[in-house]
Amino acid sequence: MNKRIEKKDTIIMWITSFICLLPIILSVVIYQDLPVQIAVHWNNTGTADGYLPKSIAAIGLPILFLAVNLYSKIRLFGDPKRAAHSEALRLLSIWLIPLLSLIIVPVTLFISMGVNIPIALISLVTAGGLMIICGNYLPKCRRNYTIGLKLPWTLHSDDNWNKTHRLAGILWIFGGIIIIVSAFLLTNNLVYGVPLTITVVLILAIVPVMYSFFLYKGQEKQ
Repeated sequence: MNKRIEKKDTIIMWITSFICLLPIILSVVIYQDLPVQIAVHWNNTGTADGYLPKSIAAIGLPILFLAVNLYSKIRLFGDPKRAAHSEALRLLSIWLIPLLSLIIVPVTLFISMGVNIPIALISLVTAGGLMIICGNYLPKCRRNYTIGLKLPWTLHSDDNWNKTHRLAGILWIFGGIIIIVSAFLLTNNLVYGVPLTITVVLILAIVPVMYSFFLYKGQEKQ
């Protein structure tokens, strides 16, 4: 394990990993009632189009979240510039994966058992909410190697990093609002919700990158 990772961070890693695996308890309790195949992916109309055997879905999904959690924590806690992390984004980075495991795995299992859950609406609102939260705290995050827009140009300059993240923060907040509003406006026709979300995400990703690059080129000429 990375020697830069402190003891308290190791404890957090163990706690979050344990939380990621908690849905396995539910899987064991309801295993006999689960269908042979469990839907794990839905298209933009909310119709299931991807399935896994229940043995893999019920046990494998929590293990997948565990693997993602361990990787993200090693990156987060091993960052030599972790002192520059926004505290709010750091907390979000710590607890997001465990919370997603606690939500996504049970929802997936209950849907497979016939429980009516508006998965498309929940997904869009969640995505929009996360964008708003991240957009609010991105400008407060100083230059580091883990959290934020880690571009060659932002990592090269504090000025480029700060300006790019201010712009990205504004865009992410507005993008999140658009996605949440559209999720409710398109409740009866969410077929348009997913393409809209993808379009918004692409804009939120591309515009800050282009801005950072042109800012770097402008500073290079000075």
